[in-house]
Amino acid sequence: MRLKRSIIIWIGLFFTFFIIPDTIYADKAVVMTDQLNIRGGPGTDFDIIGQANTTDIFPIISEQNDWVEIELDDQTGWVLTEYITIEQEAEEQPAISQQTTEQTTKSESIIIQYDHTQLREGPSTDEKITQFVDKGAKFKVVSEDDDWYEISGDDVSGYVSKQLVKTDPPTTPTGLKNKTIVIDAGHGGKDVGAIGATGVYEKDVVDLTAKQLEQELGMLGANVLITRPEDKFISLGSRIAFSNVMETDAFISIHYNSVPELPSVSGIETYYYSEQNKRLANEIQQEIIKETEANSRGTAQGDFAVLRQNFKPAILIELGFISNPDDEALLGTTAYQQKIVSGIANGLRKYFSN
Repeated sequence: MRLKRSIIIWIGLFFTFFIIPDTIYADKAVVMTDQLNIRGGPGTDFDIIGQANTTDIFPIISEQNDWVEIELDDQTGWVLTEYITIEQEAEEQPAISQQTTEQTTKSESIIIQYDHTQLREGPSTDEKITQFVDKGAKFKVVSEDDDWYEISGDDVSGYVSKQLVKTDPPTTPTGLKNKTIVIDAGHGGKDVGAIGATGVYEKDVVDLTAKQLEQELGMLGANVLITRPEDKFISLGSRIAFSNVMETDAFISIHYNSVPELPSVSGIETYYYSEQNKRLANEIQQEIIKETEANSRGTAQGDFAVLRQNFKPAILIELGFISNPDDEALLGTTAYQQKIVSGIANGLRKYFSN
């Protein structure tokens, strides 16, 4: 039996390294609660064969209805999808792809330093002069040959001495590209959150913002994760664990306020717990107010569990008062939600650029 299993493993390794395409995706189950029962089959009728705790990670073998089959040390088991998050990981590209990326990154441009600078047919003063270019002209570098650059631009190409130019290295990518942003959609499922002037649930308004923000940040190149992608109850502990186990660059908890006895109260406020996250809160608060022109209630330290127990940069935003009839109506519009989302995105870009 051991010999047979070894043969199977070697066959699997052969296909893994030599047959599968460049990018390989492996789904993993990240446990979001403590003492999660692992069963022998996809249902509560099956025997409990073990337990898992928050942040435990298992490879996923298959899925069936609301259950996933996970790989254990010496067998497989089944857990409910309600208590896990499915993480998809991409393995590293092969060396040839990495080399291509490095070559692209090294490309640069040059700026001409003197008027009437000569361009030549080849990398030598013995080569024929093809044309003259003026000081300040900028060209892309095609190649290098000892003391010469081969350059190109609009209707211009040729070789120029390195002594006559200065290099203009490519701008290092900044902003949100490749940043991992965790959007914490507040409340959900049985936890409806605050209730608005006309009976609107906070969790539903939060969903509008979270989905639009996910789309916006994704378009800007961020890796976006959501603690509650559906209308389900997710415990605070699970939300915190999700942020802590991921390579989170910023955790944004989305909420809406309500004070029914004071229906005229309005405004947006942002909370942080650790002093080191104050700048993140300030940047996002300022940009949201700039976009929405809403009443700013400022930033403040907030003793919220999702902030206090979060090891990653984390803030919680109260994006308006749904107990205010005018605000509630405005918050339900796509146009205003886009202003909120643009403000959050702009704040994040400023935070990561400084």
